[in-house]
Amino acid sequence: MSELRLEDVRVLVVDDERDVRESISTAFEAEGADVLAVDNGNAAVSVCAEDPPDLVILDMMLPGRSGFLALEKIKGREDSPLVIMVTANEGKRHQAYAESLGVDAYMLKPVPLGRLLDKAVELIDADDAAAEEAEREGTRH
Repeated sequence: MSELRLEDVRVLVVDDERDVRESISTAFEAEGADVLAVDNGNAAVSVCAEDPPDLVILDMMLPGRSGFLALEKIKGREDSPLVIMVTANEGKRHQAYAESLGVDAYMLKPVPLGRLLDKAVELIDADDAAAEEAEREGTRH
């Protein structure tokens, strides 16, 4: 049996298309993640303010509050989660703007679920390694 790559990782999936939400949720749950899914930017911001997940999969085009406006609120904190923005919009300006707001990865739809999972694992592993390094640095005084 293969090891679950996202065990104990809390993931928030934000997409207004139910099929997309469900397929991403199912793929992440199969890797051991604890997944919560919402269908709009306002709900995403609320969840992240109350109980921040480890990772947010964020669609750009959302009702209520766009992915950009949600990203701005989600990333504006010290304990902000990692964010992968997924979008059908190929504009470089949008990607540059998302990066200026602190997005951790920007992927074009349709994103193969395997690639999305690999990117999530890569970001989580890098984040864990950075946290461990910071902890080691802090104990060296």
